[in-house]
Amino acid sequence: MKPSRALSKAVAGRIVLSAIAIAASAWLARPCQLRAQSADLVLCDRVAADPADPDKPVDVKGTPDVAPSDVATAIKFCRIASGSSRRGLYQLGRAYAANRQLPEAIAAWRKAAEKGSTSAMVELGVLYGTGSGVARDEAQARKLFERAAQAGNPRGVSNLAALGGGGGSAADPARARELLAKAAETNAEAQYQLGLMLANGTGGPKDDTAARNLFEKAAAQNHPGALAQMGAFTQEGRGGPKDSDAAKAYYQRAAALGDEDAKQALKRMECPLVIKDKRGNLVTNLCF
Repeated sequence: MKPSRALSKAVAGRIVLSAIAIAASAWLARPCQLRAQSADLVLCDRVAADPADPDKPVDVKGTPDVAPSDVATAIKFCRIASGSSRRGLYQLGRAYAANRQLPEAIAAWRKAAEKGSTSAMVELGVLYGTGSGVARDEAQARKLFERAAQAGNPRGVSNLAALGGGGGSAADPARARELLAKAAETNAEAQYQLGLMLANGTGGPKDDTAARNLFEKAAAQNHPGALAQMGAFTQEGRGGPKDSDAAKAYYQRAAALGDEDAKQALKRMECPLVIKDKRGNLVTNLCF
């Protein structure tokens, strides 16, 4: 089940000295328990982290969907981690959703949203917007997307734009572009999404140079889609210098992260000559 992909293609904590002191004393008092909790969250992250979740640590790769073979492991360790982590709660919801346990997923996402998880707000907003597992309520969906968008969640921004400004009005890509610009100051997914809007001229003027700069920032954070876009922009010389070797390197990095567009682009680079039949259909590629 992929509820968040239905509407869109498709965060930071503040640490004060007193919190550090409390955490240090707690660690000294209960080292085994805290280490066990940390290990549970690590395992939860490994099988259920969302690549687009602003709460996800930079060094955690994440997975677009919880694999069927990992569902039981995800539920087990995310349930334990959820006691002390809103990210664990959100990921527990993802695991339940992957296991078609929607009521349990909704309950976990509600708790995570109450604790400030913007990704959980987006998931709940999608459910209200589509009427999946809850009564369809566009006003509630909009409210959740607005909360997520205001906190800088790119999916909250794009889903809010998809709903429109209210009263059945059309989507407002210009407003989405404005909100994404704020989130793009720090968030790789927002940089990627805004880059796409600039590259396509959606919601405002087309700007290949600005789009490329955004893709480059997101690519530096190993965003698969941005890496693939940098490959395309560098290969074509859009918004900057043309460099086939650099393009190939970007494609390879994106392909290693599972990006299918990058894999196809690499194949086209290696096998550039195309043979088609009389109808213009691809027969094969010739490689050098």
